[in-house]
Amino acid sequence: MHFPKLLGIASGLALSSSLAFAWSIDGVVKSKVSGRLLSGVKINTFNFGGYETISAEDGTFSLSGGTDALPTSKVANMAIHMEGGMLTIYNADANNLKVSVIDALGKVLAQSNPGHVQGIVTLNFGKLARGAKFIRINADSDRATYMVTSKGVKALKKEGDLLPMLQFALDGYANLAYQMQAEVETGVTIEMVRPSSSSSTEVNPVETSSSQQVEPPKSSSSNAGSDEPIVVDCSGKTAKVGDKQNMSVTVDGKQRTFIMHIPSAYTGDKPVPLVIDYHPIGGSGNGEFGSSPYKAKTDPEGVITLYPDGTSKPGGMGNGWNVGPCCSNDDDVKFSYAMIDKLKEIACIDPQRIYATGFSMGGGMSNHVACMMSDVFAAVAPAAMDLNKTNSAQCKMSRPISVINFRGTNDPVCKYQGGDSGFNDGLNFLGAEGTFKFWAEKNGCTGSPSKNSNGCDEYSNCQDGVKVVLCTKQGGGHDYGDASIGWPFLKQFTLPASFVK
Repeated sequence: MHFPKLLGIASGLALSSSLAFAWSIDGVVKSKVSGRLLSGVKINTFNFGGYETISAEDGTFSLSGGTDALPTSKVANMAIHMEGGMLTIYNADANNLKVSVIDALGKVLAQSNPGHVQGIVTLNFGKLARGAKFIRINADSDRATYMVTSKGVKALKKEGDLLPMLQFALDGYANLAYQMQAEVETGVTIEMVRPSSSSSTEVNPVETSSSQQVEPPKSSSSNAGSDEPIVVDCSGKTAKVGDKQNMSVTVDGKQRTFIMHIPSAYTGDKPVPLVIDYHPIGGSGNGEFGSSPYKAKTDPEGVITLYPDGTSKPGGMGNGWNVGPCCSNDDDVKFSYAMIDKLKEIACIDPQRIYATGFSMGGGMSNHVACMMSDVFAAVAPAAMDLNKTNSAQCKMSRPISVINFRGTNDPVCKYQGGDSGFNDGLNFLGAEGTFKFWAEKNGCTGSPSKNSNGCDEYSNCQDGVKVVLCTKQGGGHDYGDASIGWPFLKQFTLPASFVK
């Protein structure tokens, strides 16, 4: 049920068309050694794009945000509004409704159990609601928690969903990563230290200037434009339409997991493209499923998407990808091959139209598979992370491959100009323009780049008809790429039939 007439009631109204995973954090940043309050500290999220702030002169900071998630329950179909001690619930429908008012420390201030409800319910908590920070609603077997803010009431995330990981960065201090443990954290103290001279990790540089001699891959026997498409037999495929289907494969004796999403437009009688979407550091396939902008663009075309789960290593920053001297000890290239082989067995996918994308370290992984898996992927669209000097030196392409990178000039996590990550993880990035030139040289592009119709820099005179593109957002931060540009770019390329196994 929809409520178009309710839109003007108040800014605090949370409609059922879209729930917001709301989170917030505030606190102070100081020197761990001297105790001095630190101003000008850049604070941003690793695993959610577009959220950043700077600590004030007294070291204080606050940051909040949210991502959209689809409604999945009776509670999700409700809309609530709170004014003073009066709580109004719209579209209530439950045999047993229980409402709790909770403060910031988790103490229940007041409760009401009106029992069977249908329609609009008004509850007067009066003075008992003073200091309310959360509203917990139980409707039969469903439950949701809402956060009370100065701007209204927002629905919080489902339990078990991904929480933000924050980066704190200040010149002269070592970067610090902080993983939130709750949707709302107040009074957090962040202590930063100056790096020791011995703590920095030396990485052998790989020059990426235009004078570097980078051998392009040998051309395939026929270019992508003239290569005949292969015939795909869709009979006997068992995969069915489903929003989030938990899947697994065994790689090197270890079970690796991923989410398979098959949209309603998939019919199973004709081959469709496959997109693998890699999550950021500290993320998950489930988190990427909820945050990536690509699904909205690919679903209407029946495209199957996979959201794999990375793994962690001792002392790391959570689940990530083995894209260099950090973050995972598992063979994620082998994992990606295994996922694709699994999908070929059960779903009618077009082996000439397999693509990769990803955000942050997921962008690093999609850059990486362009190097190591050009025999499978037709094109890739990384965002918010470049190649680093280790995995670029190991780049082994089987053929030219089209790449479109999305980068922000003010990205504080993966700096546009490249260089050391600042986390003593051995990652030293080529930078946005360095990665752009690297791909141009690897793909045998000639001439100078020009602006395409989307305002992005593009090398179009490359081997086998591939393209290398860099979409730069001036003033942009650590953000997801533009899927309205990325998906049309990807789907124009096909893997030459000579590479299909």
